[in-house]
Amino acid sequence: MIDTHCHLDFENFNKDREETIKRSEQDLTALINSGTSFEGNIRTLQLSKEYDGFIYPSFGFHPLQSANKSCECVDKVLSQTANCINEIVAIGEVGMDFFYVKDKLQRDKQIDIFKKFCNFANEHQKPVLIHCRDAEKKALNIVNQFDNIPSVVFHCYSGSLKTAKKIEDIGYFMSASTMIEYSKKHQELFSEISLDNILTETDSPYLHPSRRKRNEPSFVSLVIDKIAELKEIEVSVVNKTTEDNAKNVFNI
Repeated sequence: MIDTHCHLDFENFNKDREETIKRSEQDLTALINSGTSFEGNIRTLQLSKEYDGFIYPSFGFHPLQSANKSCECVDKVLSQTANCINEIVAIGEVGMDFFYVKDKLQRDKQIDIFKKFCNFANEHQKPVLIHCRDAEKKALNIVNQFDNIPSVVFHCYSGSLKTAKKIEDIGYFMSASTMIEYSKKHQELFSEISLDNILTETDSPYLHPSRRKRNEPSFVSLVIDKIAELKEIEVSVVNKTTEDNAKNVFNI
């Protein structure tokens, strides 16, 4: 199994990070730790060096930072990413969050920043990990403007089935998170999305299956089990297919 999106660098893991990672190593082949800021990208890279061959880094800039950060900050992250381009496996998480951001000017700012990162990924031929809420169709239209982005992942996909089918047709990916344990919408979506276009994730420390505790990468097994149940196929098939998908996307 591979957890394709988590944040083990967050302070939620400061007290037991090593123990959490050891639990993950018992069952997982690898995990992708997604940076969300300049400082977070530094921590993410350090983790990947400490756990070489198990933790893989992606560098990003969370869209909810857009309202409070200047263009200079975005350029700083882009420069940082360029300097580490051979050490990271993807650009992200980056994207748009229209669920929390309602102001048109702030939404436009998110779009502009997202386009900058897509252009960067296009130039460097790196996959893009997208954080997107209430703007999935728009995000898809934006990434489709670029020719050299090797792959696109809609992390914790929660858009419409219609847009999901378009993502599927292009050959992009959607990751199912541990939300699939309790969200009827996610269960309905991923029962219809082709297994060949699905990745698995936890978004740790968020989205614990009980919705009350801290999540961790080892719980990605629950995602595998639920997908197998929804599709009425063997767990081993889901495990192998989603792991192969992740290896191909991130070239690991």
